Amino acid sequence: MTIDYRDATATEAVVLSGSDRRRTPHPRKRGTREQTVALIGLILFAIYSVAPIWWLIVNSTKDRRDLYNSNGLWFADFNLWKNLGSLATYQDGVFFRWVLNTILYSGVGAAVCTLISIAVGYSLSKFNYRGRGIGLGIVVGSFLIPSTLITLPLFLLFSQIGIVDTMWAVLIPFFVSPFGAYLAKVYVDGSIPDELLEAARIDGAGEWRIFFTMVLPMMRTGAATVFILLFVANWNNFFLPLTMLRGSDKWTLAVGLYSWFVNRSDSVVDLTALTITGALISVIPLAIMMIAMQRYWKTGVTLGAIK
Repeated sequence: MTIDYRDATATEAVVLSGSDRRRTPHPRKRGTREQTVALIGLILFAIYSVAPIWWLIVNSTKDRRDLYNSNGLWFADFNLWKNLGSLATYQDGVFFRWVLNTILYSGVGAAVCTLISIAVGYSLSKFNYRGRGIGLGIVVGSFLIPSTLITLPLFLLFSQIGIVDTMWAVLIPFFVSPFGAYLAKVYVDGSIPDELLEAARIDGAGEWRIFFTMVLPMMRTGAATVFILLFVANWNNFFLPLTMLRGSDKWTLAVGLYSWFVNRSDSVVDLTALTITGALISVIPLAIMMIAMQRYWKTGVTLGAIK
């Protein structure tokens, strides 16, 4: 009797392949499992992100007794309107002066810095001159240095100039951002073609005209992205205003609310509730700005990622 080993080998291969199929999970099941894990991770991240806002909303409705005796993540007696009234009248409504100061510092500082950053980024991207590589290295190295490290040298310099305790002591540092300049360069590289600039120069357009009539309109998405990032950074800046400003009428929201929190035990007014309520109100202008600039910001982030 003759045994055909080829048939036996084929039979074993079929058996092994069948067992492998039984052991290997189906691609659709594996994809569903991965999607479930990703969904759980996103839900946990969303809860982690929203939890501070929820805490602010809940505790801004409480008085001093409920703040310390009730659940910090759920409501007690509703005292939001009372807290808002106290916020508006305490120290002659200085809180709203802080709001206006913060909007001024953040908005004007971010707007001027965006224009300067686009000009610097355009120069680093589209002009060939001696030392351009060194300049780019200085820009990159500068935004790697924490801003708090240069606050003391700035304070000493502004003290000699005589502008400490003025709005210029806060605005002038906000006018310059190495990170904004580098980000603007990235956007210029991806959105401004060299051929268009050469065509404009051949037609006789000067560099200032090219920059203001061609580069800036084409950089609208990048400018909006740079602006919103700078605005948020300026809004949350704490150490610079704390160092430069003395009078409470010039403080920002961060510095003013911090002063209330530090002195909460020295006042007959419930400064803890006022601080929490003020922190909640301070989020609203920032949220409005983020929502208003959302479509430009999303498009800008996508462009930067592609680049």
